[in-house]
This record gives sequence, C-alpha cells and structure tokens, in this order.
Amino acid sequence: MNPGLFDAVIGHERVLALLAEEARRPAHAYFFVGPGGVGKALVARRLAAALLCPDGDTDCWRRVLDGVHPDLNLVQPQGRASLTVEQARTVVARAVLAPIESARKVVLIEEAGLMNDEAANALLKTLEEPTLTTVFMLVAESEEALPATISSRCRTIRFGRVPEETLAGALVSQLELDANQAEQVARISGGRPGLALSLATRAEVAEFRRTWLGIPARLTPSPGHAFRLAEEVVGAAEPLLKVIRDSETGDDAAVERAQRRAATSLHIGGLEILASFYRDAAAAQFGAGVRNKDVAGHAFTSLAPGAALANADAVLAAVDRLRRHQRPELVFANLFATLGGKE
Repeated sequence: MNPGLFDAVIGHERVLALLAEEARRPAHAYFFVGPGGVGKALVARRLAAALLCPDGDTDCWRRVLDGVHPDLNLVQPQGRASLTVEQARTVVARAVLAPIESARKVVLIEEAGLMNDEAANALLKTLEEPTLTTVFMLVAESEEALPATISSRCRTIRFGRVPEETLAGALVSQLELDANQAEQVARISGGRPGLALSLATRAEVAEFRRTWLGIPARLTPSPGHAFRLAEEVVGAAEPLLKVIRDSETGDDAAVERAQRRAATSLHIGGLEILASFYRDAAAAQFGAGVRNKDVAGHAFTSLAPGAALANADAVLAAVDRLRRHQRPELVFANLFATLGGKE
C-alpha cells in the first residue's frame, strides 16, 4: 500500500500498519468503529483507493477520494434519518456486478449506524455469501450501532482517539500553527483530528476553553443558576459550530448531520475539559503535575482530593448521557446543579 495515500491521516499508526497488510489480501467486509471525528471514514476511503488503484495511479486515487470512481459505491443516508431498505437492496444488486475499471469493487457505507433494521436484514445475505470481487466497508461510532448479525461477518478495525501531543504536533507541522494554539485546539477536540482541523485557526477556541474551566468557580446549588450556566456553555460552542457549518458541503441533510456530530464532539470536549480541572484539583493537592498549567494554583484548593475525583466521575457520567443523545442543555443543567450542591 503506497504510504503517500495516507499522508493526510493524523495518528492511528497501528491501524495503518494493519491495513497495509490487509490491502494485500483484503477480507470481504470491514467494520470501522470508533468515536466520531477521529478519522475512520478518512481511512476507509483511502483504503478503498488502495484497493481500487493498486498501481498507485494518483488520478485514480483522486476519483476514489472524490467519490466518483465507477467501482466505488458510496452509500449515504437519504434525508435526515436513516439508510433505507431500498438503498440496501440497490447495494445488494450492484454487489454481484462485475467491476468496470478495477479488479474489484468497494461498497463504502460511511454512516452505517443509520441503517434501519430492514436495511440491515437486506444486506445480511450478501455478507453471508460474499462475491469474490466486492469488498464492503461499514463505518460507525460503536459496535452496538449495527446488529451483531452484521458486525460478526466483518473484520472489525477499532479506532481510538489520537493522543493530544500527536494531534498538536500535526497541527504545528501541517498548518504551522502556534504551539500554544495547537495545544488548546487538540485539547478541545478531544483527540478528534477532523474537529481539530476545522477549528485550528479560530480565536474562539481559547474562549470556549476558558468558559468550561471557569465553571467550578461559578457553581451554586440553585437549579435556575445551573440552567443559565448550561445555556452559556451551549452558547460557547456556537461560534465554533458556525465555522464548521460554513465549511461543510453537500445537501442540507448531510450538513445537518455533520453539525449534530460536531456539536456532540464539542460538548463532550467541554465536559472533558471540566473533568480535567477536577482531576488537576486532586493531583495538585498531592503534589503531582497538573494538565491545565494556565489555571491559577489556588483554584485547585477549593475541594478536597476525594471530592474533586467524585466530581470528575460525575462529569464523565454526563458524557455518557450525551452519547445516548439526551439534550445537552438538560444534561449540563442537571450536572451543574449536582456539582453545585457539593461545592
């Protein structure tokens, strides 16, 4: 597999080394799974280019990456909600056809988690009895997003988040970003290169981080105050979401889905910043190093170490609620009221 094809990928060295071996003798189906924005779809499309263009033809690569190669079947949701049974049946019908230019075909479903049950069932028989010339690639954020009958018939490739230092280094080397800005962007994006690249040059990044780091000093037991803080942190994400919204292409439904994913990533990033404050509060009182070195030392002494760690756990529990698609305003308000009652 030509390494130049993967130059745009930040991190995931072990995954790329594995796929280099897979490209020589690919399985009939792959399931790319991991958090949103870490680069799963980016890597999947580049693996598709490696399979459809084994001689390294850069024009062939470009057509695959642009989604216009005749042997790439790029399956995307229709409208806002789901991948339909009609789309799945179309995929099945095309899977048995001979390739046009390459030695094989690739079916790439970049939002496989949106497949409804009927679509999954329609696809299942093709995965059970694969054709020799077709490779399926399904991309989703969790293994539970697809029925076990589907995922068990794929080779699962797991993606983790990119370490902050790796991501910050890439922002410095690729974009010539100031090291301090790169570190802040890497921290807010939570190891998600796609989000980091979208936000790399934005001054609003620092304000977003300051808002979340300032939450502990502003907590009270008042539910009304908790709701106001929740509205504030949701609003702090809006300037960054506008940047992402303005950069998105595609139909309105695709842009809306991208916005929802970006909003969830930013909200989770904010919660992780808050959790890092409480972890620092515990660490500082034991004489250990802290992550948020720009926070005044006295800010870490308002809570005993045990209470600080309990607060960090409460924040991370809120992350789980966000991932279950609960409304951010309600998740944040409940969290802030709980934390305020402990202060």
